[in-house]
Amino acid sequence: MREVFQQELREVQDRLVEIAGLVERSIELATRAFNESNVTLAEQVIVGDHAIDQAALALDELAIRILARQQPVARDLRIVVSALRVSASLERMGDLAEHIAQLARYRFPEKVVPASLRDTFYELGQLDVAIARKLTRLLKTEDLELAEEIRNDDDRIDELHVGVFDAVLGETWKGAAVDTVDATLASRYHERFADHAVGIAKNIQYLATGDFSKVEA
Repeated sequence: MREVFQQELREVQDRLVEIAGLVERSIELATRAFNESNVTLAEQVIVGDHAIDQAALALDELAIRILARQQPVARDLRIVVSALRVSASLERMGDLAEHIAQLARYRFPEKVVPASLRDTFYELGQLDVAIARKLTRLLKTEDLELAEEIRNDDDRIDELHVGVFDAVLGETWKGAAVDTVDATLASRYHERFADHAVGIAKNIQYLATGDFSKVEA
């Protein structure tokens, strides 16, 4: 029974990495669709979100079965509890990538944001993709240095997010109402994507240390 239990725990961790990989691919395609006004890539993201949702649901069901049947303790319990939290965040990250892709599809063949903000959104997209890649590696390795790198990337995203709001509320802003709405929503989606990654990083820190008091706010 113990061998079966350990195999189930490994499966939980393997599935988390698999879902993170799907999210990584989704945000990569979504940001490309957004910046390039590529409706084909946008459609791939929108259709592919179902696979992320189903994978997260299957993982949750597995984790709940483990809790009910095995009654894990100590680190084993932390693995299962963390998996449920991480799964929910990954699923939401997939949704946010889909939202970014939907904006690209809605505005096709035009670009979503005015030229004055395109460099900012390109950097936001690059940072989100980098965060997603680091997150996949973090889930594979539990290398806490990656968690810190994700936090640092998120700080830069927060700066850019504030910059977008400053731009659309500034006196020199010439965008139409739809441009203001699109820029505000898109910036929020990018920022929230990174926030969820930071939340996952905190859960991995908890898994590694067993103590939330050691995880920075």
